[in-house]
Amino acid sequence: MDRPRAHAAEIGQHRPVTLEDLTRKKDRRAQDRAALDALLDEVLVGTLSTVTQDGRPWVVPMLFARDGDRLLLHGSTGAGALRQVAAGAEAAFCAYAVDGLVLASSMFDHSANYRSAVVRGPLVTLTGDEAWAALDAVSDGLLPGRREEVRPMLAKEVAATVALALDLTDDNWILKVRTGGTGEDPADVPADVWTGVVPVQPAYGEPEPTPGQEALPVPASVERLRFGRGGIPDREDHRSR
Repeated sequence: MDRPRAHAAEIGQHRPVTLEDLTRKKDRRAQDRAALDALLDEVLVGTLSTVTQDGRPWVVPMLFARDGDRLLLHGSTGAGALRQVAAGAEAAFCAYAVDGLVLASSMFDHSANYRSAVVRGPLVTLTGDEAWAALDAVSDGLLPGRREEVRPMLAKEVAATVALALDLTDDNWILKVRTGGTGEDPADVPADVWTGVVPVQPAYGEPEPTPGQEALPVPASVERLRFGRGGIPDREDHRSR
């Protein structure tokens, strides 16, 4: 066994790796729950990871929404790997946003301003009225107001969807944040090399109607999405639940 694998095995024999085991840039850990909520309310897609019954890693990108103290996810009941986490297997969910590219005087010192969160724990399968409410909350979180513009969900559609919840507790999440500039001493930066930060901002483009529907007005939910604060969707509907 090579040394990296042997070292990993030794760690596994002594104790499980926890969210406290940051090995680099520990000063970037943020303990602010409000900052965590802001990130989870802003981004639309995260990655859900687990280990399948055959011991192999599994990860998939998923749309999600925050509903108070829990994350809500959903998928098809026919998704085989998703059934693993629906049955209570330990999982980790990651969401992140890149806020800027940090350009230094050397490629080695280039970086990015970012916010990244990992939440770990078992997911709970929601059923009955809870499943209906969760799917409504996901809809409101991703595109507030859209539910009122379309027909209600059908019972068979809810039955074909697995609704999952991952609790946000005091100790099952970690948030890392990098802000600011290059951190270089200005005296060390060559006079002819531009350095600084290039902000990265999400934006929504011009809506593209389905062919034949060009004459229909753009719905209010889409207008709010496009022209909300900073081009970021207004997801206040579910933040405080």
